[in-house]
Amino acid sequence: MRQFDFSRYETLAFERQGRLLRVTINRPDAMNAINDDLHEELSHVFEDVNRDPESDVIVLTGAGKAFCAGGDAAWMQEMIDEPTRFRDIGLAAKRIVLSLLELEKPIICRLNGAAAGLGATVALMCDVIIASEKAVIGDPHVKMGFVAGDGGAVIWPQLLGYARAKEFLMTGEMISAERAERMGLINYVVPHDELDARVDAMADTLVNGATQAIRWTKTVTNIPLRRLAAELMDTSVAYEMMTNLSADHQEAVNAFREKRAPKFTGS
Repeated sequence: MRQFDFSRYETLAFERQGRLLRVTINRPDAMNAINDDLHEELSHVFEDVNRDPESDVIVLTGAGKAFCAGGDAAWMQEMIDEPTRFRDIGLAAKRIVLSLLELEKPIICRLNGAAAGLGATVALMCDVIIASEKAVIGDPHVKMGFVAGDGGAVIWPQLLGYARAKEFLMTGEMISAERAERMGLINYVVPHDELDARVDAMADTLVNGATQAIRWTKTVTNIPLRRLAAELMDTSVAYEMMTNLSADHQEAVNAFREKRAPKFTGS
């Protein structure tokens, strides 16, 4: 049986520990913010991980202080300047969500720091989320004049219920790990220096469990989420594409880069 080759990836790092595969979002100097390369690689990695014959359990984390800080502002500006590029990333956005939900192997999110936007979506679609007390999580798409179109509208209501989910998606509020645990958004929050031990303990439990039973239990449990994602992603990406053309989105990008509050006009 030949080991899968992950050497083509540039923004994701991989480390093997027996039957455990650690995948690290690896743009620490940019708070692991998503650019064109990372977005494209996220759209393929979960399919590749699923086919990897040498692993049974996946741990997903971020390098440095953040898990993933959402979209890179410079990347957003590029798509404003060249709107046709959004069509390509729209297809990739669907692949990220669907391939993550179709991954048979259990995946643990090691939430080491901030997870925002698509970073939060990816974290919340993992099977078990273990967070450092320093972590925060939220989907601030609306603060960037954007529809939460890359999966937030799929996963947040399933974890929180519609009333709370709509509140957080419409306000873009970031939530502390402690509060997220209390609401059932994540599984555990631990002191930062205990994060690795807690993640390792969960990984060991899954690695040493009945592999096929665990995989197919996850597969069955994810069927409603997969159906929902298939129903919603085309529409949500389309609405996000429309807001990419809005004046409010351009204002939000300008404000972010100029380190000021945006002045939205509703246009």
